[in-house]
Amino acid sequence: MSDNIVEVKDLRVHFTLKSSLAQDAAGRRKKTVKAVDGISFEIKQGEILSLVGESGSGKTTTGKAILGLVPFEAEKMLFRGERINLKEKEYKRKFRQSAQMIYQDPYQSLNPRNQVIDIVTEPLVVNKLVESEEERLELGKEALERAGLTPGEDFFFRYPYELSGGQRQRVVIASSMIMGPSFVVADEPVSMLDASIRTGILKLMMDLRRENDLAYLFITHDLSLAWLISDRIAIMYLGKIMEMGDSEIIISSGKHPYTKALTDIMPKPGIKKEGPRKVLQGETPDPTDVIEGCKFCSRCPIKEEICSKEEPPMKEVEPGHFVACHKV
Repeated sequence: MSDNIVEVKDLRVHFTLKSSLAQDAAGRRKKTVKAVDGISFEIKQGEILSLVGESGSGKTTTGKAILGLVPFEAEKMLFRGERINLKEKEYKRKFRQSAQMIYQDPYQSLNPRNQVIDIVTEPLVVNKLVESEEERLELGKEALERAGLTPGEDFFFRYPYELSGGQRQRVVIASSMIMGPSFVVADEPVSMLDASIRTGILKLMMDLRRENDLAYLFITHDLSLAWLISDRIAIMYLGKIMEMGDSEIIISSGKHPYTKALTDIMPKPGIKKEGPRKVLQGETPDPTDVIEGCKFCSRCPIKEEICSKEEPPMKEVEPGHFVACHKV
């Protein structure tokens, strides 16, 4: 049996933009955003795969698609070897217990009208996993304390606005972990926190991974952070995965021009770079534009004629190392 907890093949998420009355009257064709445009990957049990790329690359949409939070199409989308089918009520209930999400903004993801204990234990109540009020409070206390909020009772009756940013994110993590998931999509979980508390949140997430054999899809724009915590890294650009492989290989010997551009400006401990850093030129194309060839062609420093005509296939250049580039 495969040890993959998540398997994705040819995942696509396309959004059709609403048109104005004037556009409808003129008969203009509605534009489509290809947020995720045919990507494939696997995540093993206990593994951390980081999706790295600029804003608008499709990272968050990928995570939401796996959890069924946005409509998607895929040749294959498996969780623990079974096709994800959220239309089936019983499957959806079990899937929601095993797969959770940590959002980027801890304040926006918490209901400001609810007290902490109600926020954290809501998944238990919704899924009817507790039989008494005493059990609910005890499980809520344990979840808060596992998330580093001790003693747990001191946080029961606080509201989100009474907590610091780090405490709010710990509440989010407690709520996500209370049902014992085996897979978590972490969407920029520390990007909105002060540098002084990021380490604590990351340490908590790594501890939970070790204790519960958790698998993470870790979404970030920070390549250096992905390098520190990930087993593998996938580089995304405009809805496509450009390169994917072991984190050390991606950082030390990435082959795609986009990967090289990201690693060139990435700070590395103990390494002093000589001369000016190479900054990627140009702007990301409009996501509604129809691009025939490589999505990165307009910004690529080594492009050739074929790059603007044919989309490069994802090919394995060495075991476990995949690159989508005609020049590799």
